Amino acid sequence: MTILIATSTTDFDPTEVAIPWEILHRGGQEIVFATDTGKIGSADQRMLDGHGLGILKPLLIAQRPAQDAYNRMLADEAFKNPISYQDINIDDYSGLILPGGHAKGIIPYLESKPLQNAISQFFDANKSVGAICHGVVAACRAKDPKTGKSILYGRKTTALLERQELLAYKLTKHRLGDYYLTYPQTVEDEVISNLKSPDDFIHGPTPILRDNLKNLSRGFTVRDGNYLSARWPGDVHKFATQFLEMLNEH
Repeated sequence: MTILIATSTTDFDPTEVAIPWEILHRGGQEIVFATDTGKIGSADQRMLDGHGLGILKPLLIAQRPAQDAYNRMLADEAFKNPISYQDINIDDYSGLILPGGHAKGIIPYLESKPLQNAISQFFDANKSVGAICHGVVAACRAKDPKTGKSILYGRKTTALLERQELLAYKLTKHRLGDYYLTYPQTVEDEVISNLKSPDDFIHGPTPILRDNLKNLSRGFTVRDGNYLSARWPGDVHKFATQFLEMLNEH
C-alpha cells in the first residue's frame, strides 16, 4: 500500500513525521510526501537542537530515537522528492498521515485549501486518515462538501490539549514569545468548535511520559472508524503502530 504524509515545507515536528515514516516503512508501506510548495521539507530546527529552550531542552526537544529516524528519513528518496498538495490524487493512496508542529512555518500547511480538499476526499472515500497534534487542526478545517461542516463533525477525536499548549507557551514565552502558540486560539478550542459536541473531544490521561515501541501503553489515541488521532509526540509510537494495524485491516 502507498501512504501519503503531508507536511509543511518548514517547521514540521520531526518526531511526528519521522517516527510514522519509519514504522510504516518497516511495515512494508510505500511512502509519498507532499508539501505546500512541492519542495523538500525541513523540520523545526529548535526541536532538533533545543536552541533557546534553556533548562527545558531535555524535556521539549525530539528524543534521540526520533532524531535518528529523522536523519534516516532525510536520505529517503521519497522524502527528497515530494509532490505538492495540488498534485494529490487520492486514488493513488490507501491512507493519509497529518503530523503537526507548532512554529509559524506550519501555517501554510494548516491553511492550505488544496490540502483541505484532499483531506475531505480521503474521508469521503473512507480511507485511513491519521492526525496528530496540530495535524488535527488541518483535519478539522477540511469541510464535508455535502454539509459544509467540518469532516470531524460527528466524530470522536483528540488533539494537542490546551493545558499542554499553554504550559509550553507560559514556560518559554520570556525567551521565545509566542513560539509555542501557533494561533491565539488553542488547538483544543478550535477543534472542539468544529465538533458536534464538546464531549466528542477525548482528553485521555494526563500526558507525562513519552511512549516508545517497548512502552506503547504510555501513548494515547482515539479511533473513530478509519480516523485515528493523537495528541503530541509522546503518543507517536502508539499512533503509528495503530495506524499500520488499521491499514492492514483493509
